[in-house]
Amino acid sequence: MSTPSDDRSPSDHIDDRIRELGDWRGEMLARLRAVVHRADPDVVETWKWRGVPTWEHDGIICTGETYREHVKMTFAKGASLEDPAGIFNASLDGNVRRAIDLHEGDPVDEEALTTLIRAAVDLNTAGRRPS
Repeated sequence: MSTPSDDRSPSDHIDDRIRELGDWRGEMLARLRAVVHRADPDVVETWKWRGVPTWEHDGIICTGETYREHVKMTFAKGASLEDPAGIFNASLDGNVRRAIDLHEGDPVDEEALTTLIRAAVDLNTAGRRPS
């Protein structure tokens, strides 16, 4: 894996991670990344904490962590978001974050995910608007 000290962009690091995984987790991460970009064309990709793809817009929207058995999409302020479709299924007891754990073969409700991403952006930008 490349080191964050090189001069490549965070997006390059995320591309590398997807390629390095080389299995369903890379495909899932690429799919989630595409949904984030469609939901918020102004999203900024960052590479944090020694290798966590992170999507930001006036603050962190969500991260895309990969583990052996699942891909975790963690919403930084997920506890403050409405989840009418009930797609949050992890980190449900926390006061701030909420996550979606996706396992091999799991469907992705792109419409519900888009709604959550847009709500997270709205929450971030609401804190930045002048009074």
